Amino acid sequence: MKFKIIFTAAALLATQAFAIAGIGFHYTPNVGTTLKKADKAPIEGTNDQLSMSHGDFDFIQGFGIKAWVDILPFIDIEATFNIQFASYNASLWNGDEEIPLHIELSGVPFGKATPKYIAMNGDISVTKPFSIPLFPIRPYIGGGLTMHLNTFVLNNQFVANVYKNVEERARNNGEPMPANANELAKRLASEVVDVAKEEGLNKSIGFHLLAGVRFKLPIIPIAAYANMKCYFGGDYDNDIDAGHLAFEIGGGFAL
Repeated sequence: MKFKIIFTAAALLATQAFAIAGIGFHYTPNVGTTLKKADKAPIEGTNDQLSMSHGDFDFIQGFGIKAWVDILPFIDIEATFNIQFASYNASLWNGDEEIPLHIELSGVPFGKATPKYIAMNGDISVTKPFSIPLFPIRPYIGGGLTMHLNTFVLNNQFVANVYKNVEERARNNGEPMPANANELAKRLASEVVDVAKEEGLNKSIGFHLLAGVRFKLPIIPIAAYANMKCYFGGDYDNDIDAGHLAFEIGGGFAL
């Protein structure tokens, strides 16, 4: 009799691991995405009067939201949206005089500060779950499509394009460019900030593979999960080395 009670309780415990659906929030570090440091180099078109440099970062991190459905036969479906970010320094140079650039990006949760690299992605995943008898966990593997959205990197090429636009606009309006390098540097810095505020996001499509596990408490509508995702494809700035490996660790409400 005692054995039957224990077995029934264990079976109930295992059954409770599999929710109908759930929604959760998570921490999501991306340990492979890095920005390469760019040493001071002349800006094209400025006759070597001005130079540009920027710093680096070793990883990005952020947060996300996930919704999933477990009730379908044979497969599960989950949808995820993540936002990850990192800061880096960027400066214009007039000889040895440094002009740090501080950018305010509209529509993202940051004020005026050093430039931010921001990567966002939306994933739709189909997974194959596996049952572990008598354990309230649900491991799975799968993959799906990814929409990548990421910001520019404030690099030498970006500043050179801004300078060309400033020069062309001055020529069309019959206005001379500042002859003094210091004045030119200040004007270019101001223009770079203005253009950066209006710059949009790079959008591209890729796909991903994932492996993960979910844990649901018996009876209580609470679940925890951990995913590892490997991303393929996507359009990134040349200075970005996209490592394509991210983690999602979180929990939430599950019916």
